[in-house]
Amino acid sequence: MRAMRTERKVSLGVRTTAAAGLAIGLLVPFGVIAALIVGKSDGLRELDNDVTDTLHVYAIAHPGWVEAMDWWSLAFTPNAWRLAALVLVIWLARRDEVVLAWWVAVTMAAGGVLGGVLKLLFGRHRPDLLDPVARATGFSFPSGHALNAALGAAVFLLVLLPRMRGRGRRVALCAAGVLLPVMTAYSRVALGVHWTSDVVAGLLLGVTVPAVTVAVFQGRRVRERAIG
Repeated sequence: MRAMRTERKVSLGVRTTAAAGLAIGLLVPFGVIAALIVGKSDGLRELDNDVTDTLHVYAIAHPGWVEAMDWWSLAFTPNAWRLAALVLVIWLARRDEVVLAWWVAVTMAAGGVLGGVLKLLFGRHRPDLLDPVARATGFSFPSGHALNAALGAAVFLLVLLPRMRGRGRRVALCAAGVLLPVMTAYSRVALGVHWTSDVVAGLLLGVTVPAVTVAVFQGRRVRERAIG
């Protein structure tokens, strides 16, 4: 029995370390992008402009494609992910998994607040195109759509993947967890309402937040079991 407890403590410690390492690894490229924006990097500005101009030319010539991107962007708004997370919280609470339900709620709330605060801190303006195919309000960095899509997808993957039976279902869930955020990020650049660096930073931050909260959550469990 003592050996089993020791093994569980070690396993929790490994998961905590892995989550913390992932968070640090994701924060590094996010920090690089943020530093380049603050420093008004010519290279980053040229890259952002080149991608935006290329996609805008294509959008002008393909209104059906623009409509598809618009519908996708509307379907996966930050509020849509928050509503889905609320349903997940209720489902977990009804199964008496209260701690996990709290983790979902806190993680989604933390990501939303962090994104809003960073937008105000950086105050980056959105692309200003002569003939825009879509419009959006507020500041640009980081992309709220990309951040919340990555955040929501990561939360759902962490909660649902261990419960999935069958390799096909697990692969499908993982594919959806990658495809939905990436396509959402792409739609925002395709519509000309975000720079590429906005959505890349949003995706990075969206995965970082649950990695941090998992590390905190697991770290607390490690301490509780050590005391116990």
